[in-house]
Parts: sequence; C-alpha cells; structure tokens
Amino acid sequence: MKWRHLRIALLLSVSAAGAEEWTRFRGPNGSGVSNDTGFPTEFGKDKNLLWRTPVRPGKSSPVLARDRIFLTAYENGKLFTQCFGRETGKLLWERWVDRPRTESTEGLNHPAAITAVTDGENVYAFFMDYGLISYDPEGNIRWKAPLGPFSNSMGHSSSPILAGDNIILVIDQALDSYIAAFDCRNGQVRWKTPRKEIDGWATPLVYQAAGTAPLVLTASSGQLGAHRADNGKRVWSQAGLSPVIVASPILERDTLFTFGYGFDSMSPFSEQLQKFDKNHDGKLSPDEYGNDPDLIGIGQFSGNKDGIVTKEKWDERQRTTLAPSSLLAIRLERDPGAPAEPLMQTRELWRYQKSFIGVVPSPLLYDGVLFLLKNGGLLTSFVAETGKVAKAGRITGALGGYSASPVAAEGKLFLASEEGKVTVLKAARDWQVIAINDLAEGCYATPALSRGHIYLRTSEALYRFGTGRRE
Repeated sequence: MKWRHLRIALLLSVSAAGAEEWTRFRGPNGSGVSNDTGFPTEFGKDKNLLWRTPVRPGKSSPVLARDRIFLTAYENGKLFTQCFGRETGKLLWERWVDRPRTESTEGLNHPAAITAVTDGENVYAFFMDYGLISYDPEGNIRWKAPLGPFSNSMGHSSSPILAGDNIILVIDQALDSYIAAFDCRNGQVRWKTPRKEIDGWATPLVYQAAGTAPLVLTASSGQLGAHRADNGKRVWSQAGLSPVIVASPILERDTLFTFGYGFDSMSPFSEQLQKFDKNHDGKLSPDEYGNDPDLIGIGQFSGNKDGIVTKEKWDERQRTTLAPSSLLAIRLERDPGAPAEPLMQTRELWRYQKSFIGVVPSPLLYDGVLFLLKNGGLLTSFVAETGKVAKAGRITGALGGYSASPVAAEGKLFLASEEGKVTVLKAARDWQVIAINDLAEGCYATPALSRGHIYLRTSEALYRFGTGRRE
C-alpha cells in the first residue's frame, strides 16, 4: 500500500511537471508556445543537427514524453504508432494495426494525420480508419477502442487531448456528431454527448475558471461550445463563427482566439457537371465523381443520402458556407447567476473579417501579438487586445503552401512550409525574418519545442535540432 501511494504521488508529480511539456498537438494546451530557451536559429542537415532518423509516411506531429517521442504513420495497409528515444533518435519500437476501412479524405489529409497524445508515459493514438489505441512505454498494447465508420467527407483531423484521466475526442461529422471521454486506464467510454456541429476539424482545449469544474472548449462549424470535462454536459454555446473551422482555437487566460473561413459566393453546379457528368443527365452519381470529397459529402450525407448529387443538394450545401472568413477574440466570463455550474458569459471583444480561404494553420499568440499564417507565405500580425493589424506581408524566400501551425519560443517564431523551408522570425508586431532553413523535404507536421531543442517531422525523417546542450 505504501508503494502504491508513492507511485501515485510520483505519477501526479510527473503529470504536473509535464503540464508544460509538448505532450499533445501544439504543446501546452494547444498554445504552440514553449517557455524554454536555447533554441537554435539556424539549423539544417549540416548545422545544429543532433540526429536525423528515417520515419514511415505520415503527417501527424511529434509529441514528447519524458525520454521518448511518439509519431503515427501509415504504410502498406498498416497504421503504425512509433516510439523514438529523445536523446538518440533511435527507433525503440513500432506497433501496428491493420487498416480496416478507407475513409474519404481531402487531398491534404492522411490516414496518419492526427497527432497522438501522451500522459508522459503511455501514448494514445487515434486513427480515422480505426479508432483509439493505447500503448505503454515499452510498446505493449494497453487497450483498443475501435470506432467509426465516420461521415466526415474531408476526413477527421481533430486530435485527442487529455483532460484529467480522460481522453477527449471531438467527432464532428455530417451525421451523428459527438464529443466523448474515454478512461485512460482501459479505454472504456465514460461519457458521450451528441453535438449539432457538422464537419469540424479543430482540436479542442481545456479551460478552468477559478472555483469551477474544467471545461472542454470546441470550435466548429459556426459556433463555440463548452462541455464539462467530468460528465460531457454542454454548458454553453456561442454562434457567430465562420462555417469552416480547420484551425484550432487558442486560449490566453480568459480570452479565446479562433479563426474560420467561409466563401463569398456560390460555385455553380454547372462547373461540376462539366467536369464529371459523363452521361449528361444533369446529375452526378458516385461512379462519375469518384473520390471527390466535396461531392462524396453531399451525395452520401445530404438529403436522402442516395449518393446522387443534384443541383438542389449542391446549392443547399453551398449556402451553408456563405459567410465571411473571421478571426475573433472572445472573452469568457463567470456567470454570477449560476454559482453551482461552470456556466460562462461570452463576450466578443473584436472581429477581423477578410477573404482568407482555406487556411489550415492555427493562429498563435505570443507576447501580446496574434499571428495568422496562410498559403503563399502571407503572415499577418495583430494587436491581440484590439484586433488591429500591425503588419501584413509575405515571407520572401518561403512563399509555398503551409499546413503546419506556427510555434514560438524565446522571442522567435518558427514557421514550416510544405516545401520544408523553416523560417525563423522575430516574434513581434513588426515581425522580421531572421533565417530561412531549407530542409528540401515535404513538411506538414507542426514542430515540437522543448528544452532548447526543435523536433521536426518531414516526409522522410524525424529531426532533432539544437546547439549541442544535452537534456
């Protein structure tokens, strides 16, 4: 009994110490910010490289346990969870499950695009084509929780998070959306709450006001939501977000920042007919539109769900995305009239609307400045308090596409392009490029920052960059 109490105390100590570690997508509570120091500015295959390890194909981001790194991958019909040593980069183990089905996905998505989460020892991986699976530090299966199939035409991308001793999953899809909590110890469902949101892709975060129970905050298809972490009860919602939410929200004390995009006009159905209507009957069948994710979503999950896409179905789905693209700041305030529940009042502080389309990277807040990155290397900085644009410009020398989200530490901003160019900038309102490090390998995963080291996954390898200081 004495040893059991000591072990519990040690685990709690590790959990508290690891609260600021990079254990989930975008690190501490999804902020993308590390408080550590000593990160290199210039790095590459021949500079400040501590090690480079080949990896299997995948787009998930690295997460860090005390002495280990976890990734997911997909190859030859198998869904892999991989474990590497932080000090050496050596592959310690990899385990796999067969891919039981093939979910429809958008081109940028991938069977191993969803980032795992770790409690500092064990790892919890979610695959859209399988479900949840957990391994211990030595690679032994702790439990499996098969889930799905799902009805998200672009494929899921919301990563699991930890909230206490629960694994939280947000499954926003065309049919039967829900948020659920799974027991970290055995994978059993502790609660499952239906949601009205459809086709969301953002990863949630945890919020706890003084004197209240912790909440899981979600951003998806036009609205914010808040669920109690202990029982899943929805305690508030706020409408007004843009209809397409890919970027994950971020939180600074009691202020939430979220970005979503919409479309200014409807795309005519005639363009789809011209492209796909082989028999010229004025409608599209599955054998005509094939793997097109937009048409799959409309045909299989709209109207009578017969797979046929008509002008009426197309126009109705288009109308749901007619809205401006918006970056919002929302204040969360305690409701004095509901002391027994963690109910909040939400107050919009400011809103910035412009034609930002298809933005995948999540915003980042650092030292009072909010950054938003879009394809073409267009970076905009905002005064976080007011929403005023401080600077907008292109990152000369790194003008490609961007899927990885920005991360920051030590007064520096790190941006990884899909071409493998990692730009380091001065993280300020008047941001300035310090260095562009070209790895010449595809990069879709968000870097992890810890203890002065940069962990970066490309299409070919996992890297650890640093100045040589050992952990």
